[in-house]
Amino acid sequence: MRLSRYFLPVLKETPSEAQIASHRLMLRAGMIKQATAGIYSWLPLGFKVLRKLENIVHEEQVRAGHVPMLMPTLQSADLWRESGRYDDYGAEMLRITDRHGRDMLYGPTNEELITDIFRAHVGSYKDLPLTLYHIQWKFRDEVRPRFGVMRGREFFMKDGYNFDLTKEDALHAYNRHMVSYLRTYERMGLQAIPMRADSGPIGGDDTHEFLVLAETGESEVFYDSVITDLKLGERVVDYDSRAECEAIVTEWTTPYARTDETHDKATFNAIPEDRRRSSRGIEVGQIFYFGTKYSEPMGATVQGPDGKPVPVHMGSHGIGVSRLVGAIIEASHDEKGIIWPEGVTPFHAGIVNLKQGDSEADAACEALYASLTALGLEPLYDDRDERAGGKFATMDLIGLPWRITVGPRGLKNGVVELTSRRTGESEELPPEAAVEKLAQIYAGHVLRPAF
Repeated sequence: MRLSRYFLPVLKETPSEAQIASHRLMLRAGMIKQATAGIYSWLPLGFKVLRKLENIVHEEQVRAGHVPMLMPTLQSADLWRESGRYDDYGAEMLRITDRHGRDMLYGPTNEELITDIFRAHVGSYKDLPLTLYHIQWKFRDEVRPRFGVMRGREFFMKDGYNFDLTKEDALHAYNRHMVSYLRTYERMGLQAIPMRADSGPIGGDDTHEFLVLAETGESEVFYDSVITDLKLGERVVDYDSRAECEAIVTEWTTPYARTDETHDKATFNAIPEDRRRSSRGIEVGQIFYFGTKYSEPMGATVQGPDGKPVPVHMGSHGIGVSRLVGAIIEASHDEKGIIWPEGVTPFHAGIVNLKQGDSEADAACEALYASLTALGLEPLYDDRDERAGGKFATMDLIGLPWRITVGPRGLKNGVVELTSRRTGESEELPPEAAVEKLAQIYAGHVLRPAF
């Protein structure tokens, strides 16, 4: 992509309504534009990041054996009356009446709808276990939408639902989801800590939230510092192995980590003082086991091994995909702008031509662009007739992890400058070596279609 042909409406000034770093930087970097309170248009750069995150989520869900689908945004109120949640959910639910007088709602979540799909098509225990998921826009009518995409009214979310014959089977699904989420967040360059949490309106006894540590987080969190040293890394996980998934979950949930809602001072104070930490956290996902809370009132049963009907055990598992864009920026930025991790960057490298119109510089930039593209990487070539300072400021603001600077002086010596956005360190390399280094850096980060 050439910047002269791209739509990137960057702002020099910070809009007055932006109170936190991610909101300020997403507006300034031309990623979003507010349509109305708590609802945003995703402009090309923001949309590109959103799709990268979505694809990582799809890849890890499919790897864990979960099946993608898509449910509608509008749901019948009758399903929610069956579960008993229609009147209980509260004012956050946007209730709608269609032209025929039927009560509808814009789905804030999908437990009822997925249960209706399941009960219509699955009748035997032999069809279990089953986990279905989708990634879809949702709406919750927040009283005070603020902080940009971090607490908007419309949001993009992955929600998945497991159906199992027994509680033991369902708890394996719970563990499987926790492991898949840990890998998902690691691939995004995030450290998301699973913390014992409150189930809220979803219900259920077992639930963990995943929180990214950030000063602007909405939750106060307390944790044992040893949990921040844990990594899955390149570990190969057999998601069918109950013992293996349970062992990983035990590894991550044994150290103390809780939100303020479930915080236990006595347990926390038993941890060695030098390991006790308190901070703020941004919730980016949550997993629940709620047993037969929905299957019993809605008649979602299967024929068991003895031929008798058995209500299935269920759980739900969510990742706030659009919220993750803001969370990553909150965790990774500086005074100049965003710093994207390699796994989620909208473009893999920026190419800056210091002397647009110079035949040698133009040719070198075109050759770099072609070489990177041939490797499956996506460069953003700043081919505008602008001053170098303005080009550098734009690249720093939008946060691409690597920048290749091309100018006549360096080309005379056969080199270009490769700069790390995160460290600010630069090195001069022949163009071919710069391309090769980027290829090595991004090995394993280039996304493929998930399904």
